[in-house]
Amino acid sequence: MRIHFIAIGGSAMHNLAIALHKKGFKVTGSDDVIFEPSSTRLANYGLLPAEFGWFEENITPDLDAVILGMHARLDNPELLKAQAMGLKIYSYPEYIYEQSKDKLRVVIGGSHGKTTITSMILHVLNYYKRDFDYLVGAQLAGFETMVKVTDAAPVIIIEGDEYLASPIDRRPKFHLYQANIAVISGIAWDHINVFPTFEDYISQFTQFIDTILPKGKLIYCENDLELRKIVVNSKANLDKIPYSIPAHEVIDGVTYLLPQNTPLQVFGDHNLMNLNAARLVCETLAINEEDFNVAIASFTGAAKRLELLNATQHTSVYKDFAHSPSKLTATISAVKAQFNNRKLVACMELHTFSSLNKEFLQQYKDTMHDADLAIVYIDEKTFKHKKMEPLNVQDVQTSFNDKNIIFFSDAVALESYLRELDFSNTNLLLMSSGNFGGIDLVKLALELNV
Repeated sequence: MRIHFIAIGGSAMHNLAIALHKKGFKVTGSDDVIFEPSSTRLANYGLLPAEFGWFEENITPDLDAVILGMHARLDNPELLKAQAMGLKIYSYPEYIYEQSKDKLRVVIGGSHGKTTITSMILHVLNYYKRDFDYLVGAQLAGFETMVKVTDAAPVIIIEGDEYLASPIDRRPKFHLYQANIAVISGIAWDHINVFPTFEDYISQFTQFIDTILPKGKLIYCENDLELRKIVVNSKANLDKIPYSIPAHEVIDGVTYLLPQNTPLQVFGDHNLMNLNAARLVCETLAINEEDFNVAIASFTGAAKRLELLNATQHTSVYKDFAHSPSKLTATISAVKAQFNNRKLVACMELHTFSSLNKEFLQQYKDTMHDADLAIVYIDEKTFKHKKMEPLNVQDVQTSFNDKNIIFFSDAVALESYLRELDFSNTNLLLMSSGNFGGIDLVKLALELNV
């Protein structure tokens, strides 16, 4: 098979390109810019384009398929030529389905927790040396790539994103996989540039349920009232399996699953619910609860999901992907509950289109109230890049309903402020889907005043 990737540098796209290369396909690709770690990883497999840009000569009649990334524009010259030639053009979720339509497909959806649930399942399957394919949205310990597609594996575990499939396919990605087994972790409004109302957003999950194959399984979080309502009202012919927080206790900063007293390396109500979802999936794959608990005890988490950057006797520094209101609340609550004898400095970056929208910003009301010190950072360049009206300290404090929030729009000033704080008996939580203006967070974590 000869496959060409338009916008090969994306996180999912470059991983799929590597996976198909490993499968023996002839893979080429193009992009106008490719950042790390994509560029090095592509170069290691001889897949990095020799020159950045879009070139019509890349599109030739002998191509079996073109895979189109979300980063490409509708007027992309390679896309236009592929369309004119009548070549088969896929989005990456469409192509994942093509590669897995004869397999058992497990699809993990939800506004939050889907990367962690997927990662937990992969960890357990890998622990027992099962043969499986996968697509996950974070780099995991023990896994070279974020995508694996083979001919032999009987099952594929897919993290199912609700964002759009490609510039020419405006369907959410998770509608395309036709799951046999599906998980929905919860629903919290996001992606307002695509789903301008909460009702629009909810309907994507209703439609996702309708894409699950008849007599399949739907594993869902019953603690989410909105989700529970749409599942109960669904007429789909499915086995509907609810889950919630498992029995547990926290002793000296360690969470134990009950009644077996299994010590975990992750913590927080959301992680515990994620664990229960992963356990139920693994049960459908013939891994019982006792074996699941043995394996999950060594799970350290997905990258940027309560990732421990540094710890001393009385201070821990975590990095987390939390950026939406629900994730922010859950992550702050988890760290505060796990270390209830320590203060918490919570610092988050408003980075996404939704979070920088003045109307949507009101969804952040009271989300940082559990923190002893709350800090919000916005990179000034983000507004210019996204062509949006800048926010100021008053906008942030009013929307968060917290006059004590400290606001920064300069990364140097933010880092200087954090370095001057006393972190004795205090944890630091750094939350962003961006990079805090390029601050070296690991170096910062190692050099804090503790």
